[in-house]
Amino acid sequence: MTEIKLQQIFKSYGSDEVIHGIDLTVNSGEFCVFVGPSGCGKSTLLRIIAGLEDVTSGTIEIDGAVVNSVSASARGLAMVFQSYALYPHMSVYKNMAFGLENTKIPKPEIETRVRAAAQMLQIEDYLHRKPKALSGGQRQRVAIGRAIVRNPKAFLFDEPLSNLDADLRVTMRKELSALHDKIGDTMIYVTHDQIEAMTLADKIVVLKGGCIEQVGEPLDLYNSPQNVFVAGFIGSPRMNLLDATAKNGPQGWVLEAQNLTMAVPQVEGLSDGAKCTIGIRPEHVRIADDGVRDTTVAVAFAEQLGGETYLYCDVEGLPQITVHQPGQLPVKKGQQIGLSFDRANLHVFDAQGRALANRLTA
Repeated sequence: MTEIKLQQIFKSYGSDEVIHGIDLTVNSGEFCVFVGPSGCGKSTLLRIIAGLEDVTSGTIEIDGAVVNSVSASARGLAMVFQSYALYPHMSVYKNMAFGLENTKIPKPEIETRVRAAAQMLQIEDYLHRKPKALSGGQRQRVAIGRAIVRNPKAFLFDEPLSNLDADLRVTMRKELSALHDKIGDTMIYVTHDQIEAMTLADKIVVLKGGCIEQVGEPLDLYNSPQNVFVAGFIGSPRMNLLDATAKNGPQGWVLEAQNLTMAVPQVEGLSDGAKCTIGIRPEHVRIADDGVRDTTVAVAFAEQLGGETYLYCDVEGLPQITVHQPGQLPVKKGQQIGLSFDRANLHVFDAQGRALANRLTA
């Protein structure tokens, strides 16, 4: 297993700096996911680790050795691409064996490695086929198998599931997680899909504009986002984020937004009249009776999914509020309902978007 360490990584294309001083350690055996919106630098960072891009400054270490000047082929890493990058004129077997044949590994060992990887990925029956005779999921398995047979120090995945349909992505996520459990190698995975990040990762690295916003375990990021960006990016549907003003009233603190007034416990770092952002996840918004409601909204759209219900609610002066409730709710479009926010799961961010509180307690 392999540790990968990045220290003060900067990357520029001419005068355009796209990676801004990243420090990161990926521990041995970890499944680390880089996630963020398009253009945030996650694929560039992966290519820097792979040796496919040079750094402008900073150091890359693999198991304690600086590899800045080491070629991609000599770093001992295996990369799986979004496009599969299979040779169309070769059989599955030849695609998986080709890289080993070029390194003069004996044929019996190549045979053993290819068949072991094919069995692990359940593609033994397709070894004689050409890539065009395979489904998207089967092609992706071949691309992963080609990486496995090399016995690499670590695996690098660049959005490998983005070309698959929704059901197959779910299946392949399960298979990748099972593969990591089985072989235990270090894996770095790039995606823009935060659901993939939440379900696969031991550790998530959230990137924005070439900088790291937060690093942590999936539920740590979900429950305790350090800023508004991470709060809005991690979670599906996204967290409700409402701009408000803090007031120190006679009965304690109040957060006020248009058509919303919430009494809350003390929030350290807020002052009277300070601007802030209230964050509340859809599952922590409740349909309320008249006496306990924080605001009244109109249902703009209701998704009745059988086992759960999503409501998308409008209130003048505020962004649309999403509500997630288990079970089936007899709510109609246009209906007026009251909502209350669970204070124990309320997030408060300052005017600069930094987290002041991820839980409010009396």
